[in-house]
Amino acid sequence: MAGDLVTFTLLAFSSVIIIVNPLAATLIFVSLTAGADNPTRMKVAKESCRYALILLLVFALLGGIILQLFGITLDAFRIAGGILLFGIGMEMVYAKISRTKLTATEKYESTDAEDISVMPLATPMIAGPGAITTTIVLMNEAVGDYVQAIAILAAVVVAILITYLMMIRSDAIMKRVGQREFRVINRIMGMLLIAIAVQFVVTGIKATFPLLAGG
Repeated sequence: MAGDLVTFTLLAFSSVIIIVNPLAATLIFVSLTAGADNPTRMKVAKESCRYALILLLVFALLGGIILQLFGITLDAFRIAGGILLFGIGMEMVYAKISRTKLTATEKYESTDAEDISVMPLATPMIAGPGAITTTIVLMNEAVGDYVQAIAILAAVVVAILITYLMMIRSDAIMKRVGQREFRVINRIMGMLLIAIAVQFVVTGIKATFPLLAGG
């Protein structure tokens, strides 16, 4: 039982942190706040992470209700989410910014926006469709197990906290992390995300079509 909890906790933390991708969020933050004074940059970092945290916690706590409202089964959502995460992971492997996170148009429009904290930083960059999907699927896996649910909420908080700390220290990070290093890290995280996505799909298919699993 304890082993299952440890395994689930590791899955929750790795899944959420990888899909939130604090390093990629920090690079976009640096790009969007170029030329702004330090107090403004610190405010943007704080507000974007705060909004992203609220968004993910809302979906974590109410995601099951939302699925029931639209008549969507967990297994169907798990398969769809796995396909989405697979696509994001492939783009990470090829060192691209995922289109489900930030489009070129959103990035261009955000440069003239008075407040970029909500759009595009909080969403879709930090709390994008992939992060929301992962959170909902994990929370439904933990139904009835409050310890696992707490582990998922803790993973969300830790992922956002890491993102915030990296943003406020972005100047120091950018001195050490070049584009080459970023691509290497991104590809490794992309491979891990692809593996998680495949597991989501396999689990969903087995539950939906038990005959395929020999049931």
